[in-house]
Amino acid sequence: MTSELDIFVGNTTLIDEDVYRLWLDGYSVTDAVALRVRSGILEQTGATAAVLQSDTMDHYRTFHMLERLLHAPPKLLHQLIFQIPPSRQALLIERYYAFDEAFVREVLGKKLSKGTKKDLDDISTKTGITLKSCRRQVVEEMRGSLVDNIQQHFLLSDRLARDYAAIVFFANNRFETGKKKLQYLSFGDFAFCAELMIQNWTLGAVDSQMDDMDMDLDKEFLQDLKELKVLVADKDLLDLHKSLVCTALRGKLGVFSEMEANFKNLSRGLVNVAAKLTHNKDVRDLFVDLVEKFVEPCRSDHWPLSDVRFFLNQYSASVHSLDGFRHQALWDRYMGTLRGCLLRLYHD
Repeated sequence: MTSELDIFVGNTTLIDEDVYRLWLDGYSVTDAVALRVRSGILEQTGATAAVLQSDTMDHYRTFHMLERLLHAPPKLLHQLIFQIPPSRQALLIERYYAFDEAFVREVLGKKLSKGTKKDLDDISTKTGITLKSCRRQVVEEMRGSLVDNIQQHFLLSDRLARDYAAIVFFANNRFETGKKKLQYLSFGDFAFCAELMIQNWTLGAVDSQMDDMDMDLDKEFLQDLKELKVLVADKDLLDLHKSLVCTALRGKLGVFSEMEANFKNLSRGLVNVAAKLTHNKDVRDLFVDLVEKFVEPCRSDHWPLSDVRFFLNQYSASVHSLDGFRHQALWDRYMGTLRGCLLRLYHD
């Protein structure tokens, strides 16, 4: 009795996206097989458990061999061992460097390295993300422009590169993000603020030749911010500023009475935040201060986001009409960024 066997030979490396995700999530072969069985793949394909086991192991071997290339993505593009179409190469890279929201929110603002095992053990337990996946997602610092470096070294999309830049920026400046009153904020909220600060408050914002230009806040700029304190220390300027804002917003805000009554406290809070940024501790507490000095007071008075936007726009612009105030450019650099951050932090 004879039987026929069809054989197909090819050199294109097959990538199963579902198995790749299981491997990235840190599951063992045994656990991955069990999850694939529960997904109903045996019924869908008519395969046996033994074939599924072999298929999973084969994919895992491929991913392990590819991993050293994924550590330096340009090498993946130029190697000849694995024949992988460009679209599949892009998928491998993007997913390898993608991160879990729960993990990155937990580590944001902390300096971690692959050697900090205890920290990663604790984060793994707290978030339910496997330790292997946590180790894969640790961000290493690089020198120079963050987004450009990340895109060149890791070939990531612009959005993912910017998210990684935000993580490195927060770690370098040790911003406090773990306090209870900040837990309502997502990684996306912090990444949005980081992008604004990178563009406007760093050394690179004024000198593109500076090393680590996107990671270091401009110390001279932070020192100069003390000059803004005249806006609240000078009673005449404070009263005139309030008058200009109230005149412009009367009849336009649903919370006008609350704004008028609390204007000086809000202004002192925003200006004092600027004046304190010469100290590392106050830089670290920037988001705590913004929530305490502005977000919580406005939220307690039930300001809708639209009124917050109207107020901040007018509050920022009206300073240009203050006679005797000579720090307009400094004010614009500060409030241009702060206004965007506050609008993102304010969840009404």
